[in-house]
Amino acid sequence: MARQTRSERRARRAAQAESQAAVERTRVRPQMRPVPEAVAGQDDRRRPSGWFIKRFISESWGELQKVEWPGQQQLIQGTVVVLLACLIVGIYLFAADEVFKRLVQHVLLR
Repeated sequence: MARQTRSERRARRAAQAESQAAVERTRVRPQMRPVPEAVAGQDDRRRPSGWFIKRFISESWGELQKVEWPGQQQLIQGTVVVLLACLIVGIYLFAADEVFKRLVQHVLLR
């Protein structure tokens, strides 16, 4: 397949832009609904004392009911994984510390 010339590419881009502009002109724009005004006095009433705390606690309890809590076996496996990861990272950090300590003592301080 032969390469397109610059004028052919420009013509192709112009045709694409023209067709896209035609699509944009025919596209139906959604009508915006007017925002209903607040009912007079609705925002003015006061909430009872402690209402927000009770609402927070009830919503939190509802969310806790949705949680799928791990079983004992899954909890043990997760704990073992975390402990092994801590052990591996600890050993790595100890070894790196020893290597750098010897490097500083024998190379840099002599």
